[in-house]
Amino acid sequence: MKLSILDQAPVSSGKTAQEALKATVGLAESADRLGYMRYWVAEHHDLAGLASPAPDMLLSLIGSRTEQIRIGAGAVLLPHYKAFNIAERYNMLATLYPDRIDLGIGRAPGGSAEVTMALSDNFLENVRKMPDKLDELIAFLDGSFPDGHLFSKINARPVPETPPVPWLLGTSGKSGKLAVEKGMNYAFGHFMSGESGPEIVRSYYENGGSLALIAVTAVCAETTEEAEELALSDLIWKLQQDKGKGKSGVPTIKEAKAYELSGEEKAKLEKMKNNMIIGNPQEVREQLERLQEQYDTEEFMIVTITNSYEARRKSYELIAQECFL
Repeated sequence: MKLSILDQAPVSSGKTAQEALKATVGLAESADRLGYMRYWVAEHHDLAGLASPAPDMLLSLIGSRTEQIRIGAGAVLLPHYKAFNIAERYNMLATLYPDRIDLGIGRAPGGSAEVTMALSDNFLENVRKMPDKLDELIAFLDGSFPDGHLFSKINARPVPETPPVPWLLGTSGKSGKLAVEKGMNYAFGHFMSGESGPEIVRSYYENGGSLALIAVTAVCAETTEEAEELALSDLIWKLQQDKGKGKSGVPTIKEAKAYELSGEEKAKLEKMKNNMIIGNPQEVREQLERLQEQYDTEEFMIVTITNSYEARRKSYELIAQECFL
């Protein structure tokens, strides 16, 4: 089993964005030592409690502090950008950190309607043009524009010896189909999908897909009880976000326990919990193995959010020790 990390740079209650970003860099250093395969950083805009709107800036620092782990975006929200600009940025990273750069692409807005308008014009039209944008991005990365094309004489410099590896991120059959059409690796967001993930990934492979990884939420601790307490902070925070609250960041365990749940929220919490992997090291490994059978995959990308940055780091450490150390 191969394991990777997706970091959303969460800001904990009582902490600053600077502390959150420092924790992200520290976690990447730990992941490199522990033997994780990839470390991806997410992109979000004006979402209280998440501190990374520009993955490439953070990846530049992470690359300088790590040695071998692959690093990348999970994901660049392409409808907001021109393909040439993204190719330049990730070619620069691939020049700095050879054969280590992944370029995950998504099409979500990553923020509110107002934020979307502030970031880009005609977002929905850009989403519609996503297949063409992907073609353009890939052509800039591998220099495959045909002779006579408007962009055939330009390069997204610096041009690295090994270009970034493009991935398409998604949570639906539509994204899996698009990944096949564009010949891209596929990262399926199990942790945020209500659809039939194994069926979507199976279809991706049956139709000629090359490589898929599955992103899951997992919280691990020495004991099941401790893991459930740690996971409660993330669960309550998500409920608060749905109500327009949660602006103070991921709550402490004490704050999470004090949160009064409505009947509807209790049901929602249980549903979210059922989509997470929570437990001691052995339990987490067993749950990953069951998912591995369902998805027929070799690689999981783990998302862990806890109020304590140390508990988050320990969770990844325990999983690594149980699964592949």
